[in-house]
Amino acid sequence: MSYQVFARKYRPRTFADVLGQDHVISTLRNSIERDRLAHAWLFVGPRGTGKTTTARILAKALNCPGGPSIDFDPDDPVCLEIGNGTSLDVIEIDGASNNSVDNVRDIRENVQFTPTQGKFKIYYIDEVHMLTSAAFNALLKTLEEPPEHVKFIFATTEPNKILPTIISRCQRFDLRPIPTETIAKHLQYIATQEGVHLDDPAAWAIAKGADGGMRDAQSMLDQLVAFCGESITEQNVLEIFGFTSRETVASLTSSILSKDSPKALDLIHQQAESGKELSQLLGELIGCLRALLVTRLDPNAGNEGFAAEIWDPLVAASEGIQTDRILNLIDVLADSEGRMKWASNKRLHFEIGIIKAIQSLNDARISDVIKALAGAGSLSDLQTPSETPHSTPTPPVPAPAPASPAPPASASPATPSSNPAPQASEAELPPTKEASEPEPKAKRSLDALIDAAPEATAEPAPALNAPPQAAEQSSAEPANEEEPSPVDDDSFYQDPLIQEALKVFEGTIQQP
Repeated sequence: MSYQVFARKYRPRTFADVLGQDHVISTLRNSIERDRLAHAWLFVGPRGTGKTTTARILAKALNCPGGPSIDFDPDDPVCLEIGNGTSLDVIEIDGASNNSVDNVRDIRENVQFTPTQGKFKIYYIDEVHMLTSAAFNALLKTLEEPPEHVKFIFATTEPNKILPTIISRCQRFDLRPIPTETIAKHLQYIATQEGVHLDDPAAWAIAKGADGGMRDAQSMLDQLVAFCGESITEQNVLEIFGFTSRETVASLTSSILSKDSPKALDLIHQQAESGKELSQLLGELIGCLRALLVTRLDPNAGNEGFAAEIWDPLVAASEGIQTDRILNLIDVLADSEGRMKWASNKRLHFEIGIIKAIQSLNDARISDVIKALAGAGSLSDLQTPSETPHSTPTPPVPAPAPASPAPPASASPATPSSNPAPQASEAELPPTKEASEPEPKAKRSLDALIDAAPEATAEPAPALNAPPQAAEQSSAEPANEEEPSPVDDDSFYQDPLIQEALKVFEGTIQQP
């Protein structure tokens, strides 16, 4: 028998063999057991997550002898033909090369024929998003009301390119990226079956580099076996695929947390000179910071594949840094990752991001200012239940003073003062918590204007800046409303209220 690569040799053959897609497998199994079969299914997901494999297993369950059944024999001749892609009742079509209206017209003509062996005639179209709009429209009527013996299965990595009218006629299943731990365990299983010793750090490095795709991980393991033979270490994985070791990521993270910019930049220089992928290193760094943040919130969370002797010092180094600082580090590095994606000089943007991240640890933040003003306490400690951050307690109104006797007729009335006596002294007012807090400038300005305004009296106030004789006359006789006394512009600007307003608001007079 000819050699088969791991991706084909260890491809799942039954529902129980599919890894990391429990939500999809459970739904398909239940629909078969309860005889609630749709006429079209759409599998969506990244590469290597099991779209074609799941479609073939579903076809086996539908067309197996005595089916539909979930407990089929994968070694049955009918199931073997479906798994090999040679069954006459399961037609697999490549949407990239059969995307025209003529190809869809052939499907519409052939759906009228009944299956030869199985119960259903199944059309599986891979990369269905490659069909043209005209081809999609030609398929609409057949897809909506197919013959009872016809089933459609579609697979795609880009569902946004499929017409909504097609999606609405299918049951959609979104296949998720397979977790790193699941891929690493499966790689260990394959290595055991092949008689190869695979180190746990090496398995984790392969699974991490596969980015959720089982097929990619199996292909990398196949390549490593050809290169290394019967023993594979983490160093072999790093040398062949250019991945970054856990020690390097931990060292870079430690340099950032300790604010050691020269060490961090030197490490980036070493990785760039050795041909490592800097974008992958930055992604690993962000993942490490995220793991530290999650560990702070949940001590039982995972450690992203770091060994205990590496992870424990990182956790200890991050204890002296506040949670919002770590969040800001992730934001800064994520911005750098977005710029690196389209930049020609990735190293420059990486180094700038590292410098900004380290400098952000020393920046004064609003939370720090609030805590300092509150005496190292939280902002909620400064507020009573009846107060809000925008409310100001109203001081008690003092009792009115007894009326003083009227002055004799010979005495001249006192001119109004620009700074009248306050109603109550500051010592008589009860102390408030807001006294220890700095008031906003706008509020102090309004209070100063109010204090500077003359008190309202029952009698009309004399004219502004009027001579004493005019003031006496105005107090003795009521002013004639038809002939108001003229007020000079210069004397108006010299009014105490105007002068106080200019002083409070730091303004100047713009005369016409």
